Amino acid sequence: MRGRRRRGVGCLPVLAVLAVIVLVVILLWYMLAGCSHIPVPTPPGTTKKPTSQSASCPDVQLLAIPGTWESNSNDDPHNPTANPASLMLNVTKPVRQQFANSRLDVYTVPYVAQFSNPIAIPPDGQASYNVSRSEGTSRAVAELTTMYKNCPLTTYVIAGFSQGAVIAGDIAADIGADKGPVPADQVLGVMLIADGRREAGAGQAIEVGPTPPGEGAEVTLKGLSVPGISMTGARPGFGALANRTYTICAKGDLICAAPEQALTPVNMLPSLMTLVRAAGNPVHALYNSFVVDASNRTTATEWTAGWAEGLVNGAPHPKHS
Repeated sequence: MRGRRRRGVGCLPVLAVLAVIVLVVILLWYMLAGCSHIPVPTPPGTTKKPTSQSASCPDVQLLAIPGTWESNSNDDPHNPTANPASLMLNVTKPVRQQFANSRLDVYTVPYVAQFSNPIAIPPDGQASYNVSRSEGTSRAVAELTTMYKNCPLTTYVIAGFSQGAVIAGDIAADIGADKGPVPADQVLGVMLIADGRREAGAGQAIEVGPTPPGEGAEVTLKGLSVPGISMTGARPGFGALANRTYTICAKGDLICAAPEQALTPVNMLPSLMTLVRAAGNPVHALYNSFVVDASNRTTATEWTAGWAEGLVNGAPHPKHS
């Protein structure tokens, strides 16, 4: 009797294995037959857009990024006062006056906006270029990400000056390559004034006004890396945004039009001193009076403001829920 009990117990594992095999076969049959209800992840960017958005959402957001020494980390993005002489205020203020809040949100990115001299003795106490550029980029991307999440039908105009142009251009290049915080088809246009990564050629920004010789300081100094300053070279291009990304650069501005003999990694110390001085030289500081349209005497900031107003006027009017 004990022997019979052992044989009876020994059959249980065999039955369990057979049951598992049957279940696996049934599951495979359902999956191969297309009867499985296991959800398939939706590829990024293929989610269907809604037909309306919240009434609190603006139709358009103008994202402005000031230049070096023209902002600070605690500035009010909707009422910036860190530097009343900020070049971007000559663009954002007149545009802001033309539209209701429901039509246009003007957001000026608050960031440290400094450029420490790495060889100053004693140290000048400012944030390094790398720290400043990183904070400006992260804050601009965070704002675009939040706006797109909450207001999926809002469209965008992006503009920056000097260090702000480098940041705006880098974000635009990511958006144009489908790696940015908002879809490329929702960006109406990009303006880069005195862009430190300016470069001519296919896929790059469209020049407004005279085209000076030279290229951006970060392109000329590609490969230079000292504590706090890393020159990143040229961008790969603006991809899907190349046909609506513009740049303005004045002759003699070493930030965006540096000749090779003026800034070279081989002559590191003289180049660094030239680069630090270039951020405050007269040419770089005069885009509010720099004429880009000789026939109408239109300045860089006037052209940019008129361009932005035109984009806002022609932008879609999303339905509100």
